[in-house]
Amino acid sequence: METGPILAFDVGGSFVKAGLVDADAGRVTGEVLRWPTPPGAAPEAVMDLLARMAAERPSDGPVGLAFPSVAKRGVAWTAANIDRQWIGTNAQALLETRIRRPVAFLNDADAAGIAEMTLGAGRGRDGTVMVLTLGTGIGSAIFVDGRLLPNTELGHLEVRGMEAEHRASAKVRADRGLGWQEWAEAVNEVLAAYHALLWPDLFVIGGGVTENWRHFGPLLQSRAEIVPARFGNDAGLIGAAMAAAAGGVAKSAS
Repeated sequence: METGPILAFDVGGSFVKAGLVDADAGRVTGEVLRWPTPPGAAPEAVMDLLARMAAERPSDGPVGLAFPSVAKRGVAWTAANIDRQWIGTNAQALLETRIRRPVAFLNDADAAGIAEMTLGAGRGRDGTVMVLTLGTGIGSAIFVDGRLLPNTELGHLEVRGMEAEHRASAKVRADRGLGWQEWAEAVNEVLAAYHALLWPDLFVIGGGVTENWRHFGPLLQSRAEIVPARFGNDAGLIGAAMAAAAGGVAKSAS
């Protein structure tokens, strides 16, 4: 069933984005708002920002919220790149109270994965697909024959004594001033660790850094196929809107 544009948020450790999404077409309609994440990313400050952004993108109906945390039944259970006050906080209820609308709350990488598996680079792919978002950290979403295993958080997997996202996130590349070749070698090491454990058939690489795919994409290597995310940095918004349209977290792609 077709729906009108859905308001979606994608909260990251560095920026918060908001946009209206045509969930049926997998397309952001109009301009995406992009504001810096409040310093410390405490719950009250983030909710204040989301409420202001919602006022700038008026819409009706449910809202999608992609969030950098393990998300279970509306509650955030981890806080790697946000304030630890989020742990145990019902983010879904907080936002619903502020904007008086139903909210679908899900992990940000899972949201990106839903978009890519439904209408993006993973559409129609069976087997094991890993969608990775390279940003402030590394987000992961795993699908087996189109079904999502939520909240995998493999950015925190230890790779040679260091968390994967501390070794190969896009933020690490920028902070350390790494060239594309040097950074790609670090990403390849992480991909090898993931492959050794999970043997995926396909890696879908997303995040804002995919705007520079021509610089680093050809340098990535794995026994699995590697492709860029179709929706790039908008995947989280689109997947959050799809989850809202479906009435919650979609467990499978169609």
